[in-house]
Amino acid sequence: METRQQGFLDSEPLREADEDNVSEVNLNNSVMTEEEREEIQQELAKLEDEMSTLRQVLASKEKQHADLKQKLGITPLSELRNNFSRSWQDMQSSVAYKKTSETLSTAGQKTSAAFSTLGSTLSRKLGDMRNSPSFKSFEEKVETTVSSIKTKVGGSGPGGSFEEVLNSAAKASSQDTPTNNLVDAPERPC
Repeated sequence: METRQQGFLDSEPLREADEDNVSEVNLNNSVMTEEEREEIQQELAKLEDEMSTLRQVLASKEKQHADLKQKLGITPLSELRNNFSRSWQDMQSSVAYKKTSETLSTAGQKTSAAFSTLGSTLSRKLGDMRNSPSFKSFEEKVETTVSSIKTKVGGSGPGGSFEEVLNSAAKASSQDTPTNNLVDAPERPC
């Protein structure tokens, strides 16, 4: 019989000798001798003791780890904050985040350009409207109405332009608002 020292996952097909070895393996534990059984139980007990020792060592190391963190001032909250910060940095360096950021940046630039164009177009259209004959006619009618009201109320002088009338109306309304200046008044008995 030929013995080989290869691993569990051999890539070679089984030979006749391997098939014979497989057929000779006895899966029934009742044929095990008492001596073999005792040896296996001792090995099992030894492994359980080692596992117990390793658990104790791990618990001791975890306690030491926690003590050192406490001495350094590392709290669970600061660890959580650091984890979130690290995750945020990882996310920002991801391809999906970069693509989304670029797309939103481009969309923002295009929206800004559109609003700029809209603003200049509106400004130009309002200027055109103000210079149009219909607006001039409306402005003249308002000026005429305002000047006739001024003369009827008792104002003197020419009516002036529409802008002058608006300015004078604004001044008049600001002068009519009461002020909070308190005048010393003699005390009144209650």
